Amino acid sequence: MSISKVGAVSTVALVIGMAAASPALAQSSDDESRQETVIVTGTTGSFGATKNETPIVETARSLSVETSDMFIDKGALRLADTLTYVAGVTAEPYGFSTRGDFPFSRGLSIPRYSDSVQELFGSYNSTRADVYTIEQVEVLKGPASVLYGQGSPGGIANYVSKTPQEDFGGEIAAELGNFDRYQIAGDVTGPVAGSDGKLLYRVVGVYRDTGTQIDEVDETTTVFMPSLSWLPTPDTKFTIIGLLQETDSDAAAQFIPIEGTLEPHNVTGEFIDTDVYVGEPGFNRYDTDSQQVTLLAEHRINDVFKLEATALWRSGEADYHQAWPTFTGASRYLNQYLGAPLFTETTVARTFYQGDNTFDQLAGDVRVRADFTTGAFEHQLLAGVQYQDVETDSDSSYYFAGGVLQGDFSYVFDLANPVYGNYPDQAVFDAIYNDNPASTVQDLGIYVSDQISYENWRFTLGLRSDNVENDSGTVVQDDDAISTSVGVLYRFDNGFAPYASYSESFETVVGTDTTTGNPLKPQEARQYEVGVKYEPSAFPGLITLNYFDIEISNLDNPNSLPGAASQQEGVGTLKGFEFESHVQFDTVYVQAAFSTLDAEDPNGFQLAAAPETQGSVWATWRPDGQWTGFKSGAGVRYVGETVSENGTLRYVTPDYTLGDLMVGYEWDQWDFAINARNITDKDYLTGCLTRGDCFPGQRRTVVASLRYKF
Repeated sequence: MSISKVGAVSTVALVIGMAAASPALAQSSDDESRQETVIVTGTTGSFGATKNETPIVETARSLSVETSDMFIDKGALRLADTLTYVAGVTAEPYGFSTRGDFPFSRGLSIPRYSDSVQELFGSYNSTRADVYTIEQVEVLKGPASVLYGQGSPGGIANYVSKTPQEDFGGEIAAELGNFDRYQIAGDVTGPVAGSDGKLLYRVVGVYRDTGTQIDEVDETTTVFMPSLSWLPTPDTKFTIIGLLQETDSDAAAQFIPIEGTLEPHNVTGEFIDTDVYVGEPGFNRYDTDSQQVTLLAEHRINDVFKLEATALWRSGEADYHQAWPTFTGASRYLNQYLGAPLFTETTVARTFYQGDNTFDQLAGDVRVRADFTTGAFEHQLLAGVQYQDVETDSDSSYYFAGGVLQGDFSYVFDLANPVYGNYPDQAVFDAIYNDNPASTVQDLGIYVSDQISYENWRFTLGLRSDNVENDSGTVVQDDDAISTSVGVLYRFDNGFAPYASYSESFETVVGTDTTTGNPLKPQEARQYEVGVKYEPSAFPGLITLNYFDIEISNLDNPNSLPGAASQQEGVGTLKGFEFESHVQFDTVYVQAAFSTLDAEDPNGFQLAAAPETQGSVWATWRPDGQWTGFKSGAGVRYVGETVSENGTLRYVTPDYTLGDLMVGYEWDQWDFAINARNITDKDYLTGCLTRGDCFPGQRRTVVASLRYKF
């Protein structure tokens, strides 16, 4: 499905028109309604990461929440930006990107969920989540298979969608920034006229046209998200959310070689521009579109039982063309291979790639909640059935090194003095096109979890059974898994709540063990976590400190393990501390985070792109009195060095520190702000890999926004 530019403007115009046509604007009588203190720790909900409304301070594991108020103050432009101040999360391990958001939690990549359902599978086959459609972002850290089935031991990132509200309101917002950024957006919600409050609506629209720090890499995005809630009785609520999104862009990841970025060139001793564009303006593109429908349902049967359900249909596709340089040492290797010095230190061959990727998903999660007592024990029981059916298809043409190894030197490229306009004809790609069969994953999980309260004690017990079928189009593999979780927390009257928990996860691996001849077993992980949470009584806030120990088994064997009984005897470990604090001191809000990570793969090597140390602090000031309306914020983010090694090569990417600023003013129904991220315009690398490429970070962005709220 395609949305034209005219349609994009019409989308936002529709939102604005609905606001203007409303019979009554819910205008505030003074500025105080927008100066109220936000809930500094966020909230949990039935369609959130924990699938319950248990307060974070009573949850015996680590959960971080960033509300839209928080990440708007920080100037977040992408989903990854919303996570840059979250403890234990590496928001941009692979640098500035236009293809997607790839956050790490506890050293591992984590999947993206929406309203408690995973909505992204595979790579480069759908659109990115747009921050303007999001109410809050949640990171549930560590193994979470009891609630979600197979997944990463690092946890999940779940974002909560904007949904209809009972009172009429909304906003019209415009943004103007560097790199020729232009955006207009609208959001309006309220009751449908004549429905007596039983029918609520919300319409969210976004149109964005922007350049980036890399010349030739531009982006045009359109988002249209209507939703409708029906409340036939006080005990029943159905919400349906539609989402149409289209993005036309290019790939910002340039895969630039280590020589000239992390290290100077061996001959010249010079560095190249990390924002060099190594693609082809007439060839490169990364165009995506997606459509999805989400259904959220709640029905309270009686004082004990409540039914809840989430269903998601999502379809996406990507038209992906990119040229990138061969990696480190390629010039020397090619010279040796060809027996002649044809390539200089900055002249490289380029690989050309074309991909047609699609993604289709149908998922549902139906659960019953029961609140009851047995003697002195209070139970919050959750039992559910979760099913998902996902099909991904990736067809591609891969022209390695532009045919240099076959004697074709037509497409060499000078990184220091780029010249564009030279790339293969389409007939070359048609001749090597690989039409792969579609892959499907079907997962059925049955789970039960009980949170038991006894006086100040909180006990959590969870159990889940999963059956997963992977069909690669040529091979079908079935896997079964049992996952458990246990937690205990004691909430003292003074606000302290120490806790301990144990949790498990699994992730299927499709293939055959070449040693045993059996299907590969799922990778399995277990986590021990201990910590303490503190909710002060003198002011709003939440402070947490935890230590975790994760072990991942059934990994590839260590290189030094000869004569193994199977090829899955490798074990990886992740250990670390995390500190996070959200506090509101009168007119000042302060958020701080610090984390350490000791992560090793089966060979004892540090995990690539996973910093050992991270820290951040952000403060927002909204004064009252004669300064009422003024607002300002400032933050500092530190990311430690990362290591990539394989026993032969070892690259250390330096640490970096970035600063962010915000200043603005709110009056009547207007809200004006200027945000600057990476205020010093620091040129940095987020990581370099042993395969030979590096990833530049996000350069300074300055965006002015004006919102009219009603």
